[in-house]
Amino acid sequence: MRLKFFILPLALIIVLSACTKKEEQPQQQAQIKSNVHQVVVQEAIQVGGYTYVRVKEGDKEYWMAATTMDAKQGETLFYETAMEMKNFESKELKRTFDSILFVENLSKIPPATAAPGTKATPQKPSIEKENVTVAPATGGVTISQLFSNVNSYANKFVKIKGKIVKVNNGIMGKNWAHVQDGTSNGSDFDLTVTTNDMVNVGDIVTFTGKIALNKDFGFGYSYKVLLEDAKATK
Repeated sequence: MRLKFFILPLALIIVLSACTKKEEQPQQQAQIKSNVHQVVVQEAIQVGGYTYVRVKEGDKEYWMAATTMDAKQGETLFYETAMEMKNFESKELKRTFDSILFVENLSKIPPATAAPGTKATPQKPSIEKENVTVAPATGGVTISQLFSNVNSYANKFVKIKGKIVKVNNGIMGKNWAHVQDGTSNGSDFDLTVTTNDMVNVGDIVTFTGKIALNKDFGFGYSYKVLLEDAKATK
C-alpha cells in the first residue's frame, strides 16, 4: 500500500478508501484536528516509505503515521494538523488500528505557533565517516580544502561533489543532507547541506550553494560550516 499523503484532504480520503474493504465502510470518517501538539515517541515502525509511531501526549497514548522520518523512542515530535481514520487496516503491518492519525509536517522542531519556551529534543545527528572516494567536481572544492581554510569561503558560493550519507527532509522547510567525499581535515570529514532538491542516501551529488559559518538554529542544530540553499546535480 502506497499512500499519497498531504496533497488535499479529499485526495487522502480517496486513496485511503481504496486500500482495504474496511476503509470503505461509511463509519470511517476523517476528522481534521489542529493546533500544536507535542508528543513523545514510545515506539516507531518503518514500513514501505512511511513511519508509524506510537506516541504519548500527556496521559494519552495513540498511533500516528507520516512519511518516512527518523524517529526514535524518547524523542519529542510536534504537529499541528492531522486526519483521524478509525478502523484503519495496514496490510504491511497486518493489523487494524482502532484510531490512527495521518499527520502532515510531523517535525522534531516546534512550529512557529508553539507556545513560548517550548523545547525540542536536540536533533543534530552523529555521523560516522564512511569509506568513500569521490573525485571533486570541475571547478569545485573538496571537504578537506573547505575545512582547512573555512574563513576564505565564508559567504561565497562553492561547488562540492560527494556521496549522500544521511538525509532529513522537511526540517525547518528544507532538506538537510550530509555529504562526504573521502577527504578530511582533522576530524572534519562531513559537510551539511540544506537544499530544496530531493536527494537520497547513496546518491553521488554535486551541490552548488553559499557557505555560512557558525550557524546555530537552536534545538541542537549548530554548524561550524554549512552549505545553504544548494542546488543539486546528480
